[in-house]
Amino acid sequence: MSNGAREGGSATALSGAGAWWSDPGLLVNGDPDHVWGLLDSGVGPGARLAAAVYRASAYVHRGATPGVRRQLLALDAARYGDRDLSARISAVLVEGEPAARWRVDWATGSNVDAPFRRAFTGHDREVSAVATGVVDGRTVAVTASRDKSARVWDLATGQQVGEPLTGHTSWVRAVATAVVDGRPITVTASNDKTVRVWDLTTGQQVGEPLTGHTGSVRAVATAVVDGRPIAVTSSIDKTVRVWDLTTGKKVGKPLTGHTGWVRAVATAVVDGRPIAVTSSRDRSVWVWDLATGKQVGEPLTGHDGEVLAVATGVVDGRPIAVTSSNDETVRVWDHTTGKQVGEPLTGHTGWMPTVATGVMDGRPIAVTGSDDRTVRVWDLTTHRQTGPALTFPAPIEAVAVTPHNTHLTVAFGHDIATLSPH
Repeated sequence: MSNGAREGGSATALSGAGAWWSDPGLLVNGDPDHVWGLLDSGVGPGARLAAAVYRASAYVHRGATPGVRRQLLALDAARYGDRDLSARISAVLVEGEPAARWRVDWATGSNVDAPFRRAFTGHDREVSAVATGVVDGRTVAVTASRDKSARVWDLATGQQVGEPLTGHTSWVRAVATAVVDGRPITVTASNDKTVRVWDLTTGQQVGEPLTGHTGSVRAVATAVVDGRPIAVTSSIDKTVRVWDLTTGKKVGKPLTGHTGWVRAVATAVVDGRPIAVTSSRDRSVWVWDLATGKQVGEPLTGHDGEVLAVATGVVDGRPIAVTSSNDETVRVWDHTTGKQVGEPLTGHTGWMPTVATGVMDGRPIAVTGSDDRTVRVWDLTTHRQTGPALTFPAPIEAVAVTPHNTHLTVAFGHDIATLSPH
């Protein structure tokens, strides 16, 4: 029998006898109340693992569609470290829905049942930010957390690389990666008002903390200006600051103008000049020339709430910014004209604290995450959502697209997962 929708209705699967736990079609398509009644009937490690996987996010998927259940069960199987089970669940056919668009390559499992867990766990508080980079030829993710640490993960294996990066004395809010003098580094920003630089090859802090902000540092991005690597940080002190990553010194005066907390920052190159794009609690988006420290054009306005996140990209050869807000909309802006492009992108039903851009299947995309527990992928050419939303068992804190546009990394609750398109 094929591993499809019909499995959930087969006499063998529904009998509760034998190896019900080896039938992913039953887990996905079977009546949730009936499957729940089978969970304690199995014997052996396979049955116990399948039952634990089913229970992990049942508070979300018991009332969801089979398509959403398929995605959550595949995620939870990966959180328990069983990639084979995750793949088999993803392959289940669901009547009336397309095949699963994304597979889960691996995930951490901080909040799953320890006796059955095979996955390595890392952060013991919420993950607040994620960035990706390349170290010694391998793609890595760097995560920042409320637990005051940053951690580095090998995206091919899902294993943590080295020891946690520790030194901050409070919540690590933001993280970015760059290359300085040929070595990969990461830059972290914290509620402790400092910015720190770490060598990703050695795991050691580089130099002294960068200080100057008078409030929590909420965001960080990196760029190159006049051949020198820099970091751009934003803070609840309403300022944006620029740092020379070679010397550890401030560059110029703080960039001021926002009248509220500066929530997010991204960088890009427009007409050959490096820029920073900042978004704020004051509902506006500002563009700055990083060579001169001057504002470029008028503020970009249109959001009806705090602008929580910003990312930059290129669509049809034109540089754009993508912003997300607690007004539940995503907006796209043309840097050349300073105008909004098209109508707002809607679908989320909660705050969107994170947005990333990339290219998938040759098309520019934006990826947004929300406290409605979903991730959505948007085609920036058509301004339409691509495929159904991805559902997670906890609010989404951060999303990132890997440097070669091959994977998505998602931070939710205490955990992270890496997904790739089928």
